[in-house]
Amino acid sequence: MALRTFRERVFQTFLYEIGGLALVTPVYSALFDVGAADSLALMAVLSVAVLAWSPLHNAAFDLAEWRLARRVASDRPHGLRVLHAVSHETTTIVVTVPLIMLFGGHGFWEALAIDVGLTVFYAAYAYLFFVAYDRLRPLAPAAAPPVPDPAQ
Repeated sequence: MALRTFRERVFQTFLYEIGGLALVTPVYSALFDVGAADSLALMAVLSVAVLAWSPLHNAAFDLAEWRLARRVASDRPHGLRVLHAVSHETTTIVVTVPLIMLFGGHGFWEALAIDVGLTVFYAAYAYLFFVAYDRLRPLAPAAAPPVPDPAQ
């Protein structure tokens, strides 16, 4: 079985979060008329929360995919990539809505709306990121057992 190591998943997650921060921080700052530092602080808090969650989600998804389909992440078909991205983002809502309320000073419904907006953005971003990552760092398929030579 050829799965990404936990270390590789942590590296992947850091790259993913850095790219996401670079994209969403200025947008949040502009939409809510908060300073860049406050926007970055909130987005960094959310990023740390996702950094804790993401390797666990990705490893569990990889393991489930391997057990069900004997397929590695870099060979994941389009439909499963969509499911992976959507499941990743929707499961973070449980962790991130309270943080948006606490650190962003938003009420529940506003925090939920912000989180849904971030989720939609990150679902699309996750799909594109993981496709690019898997193409740049593919895994070798699991080695098949040797086939006996019938002539022997």
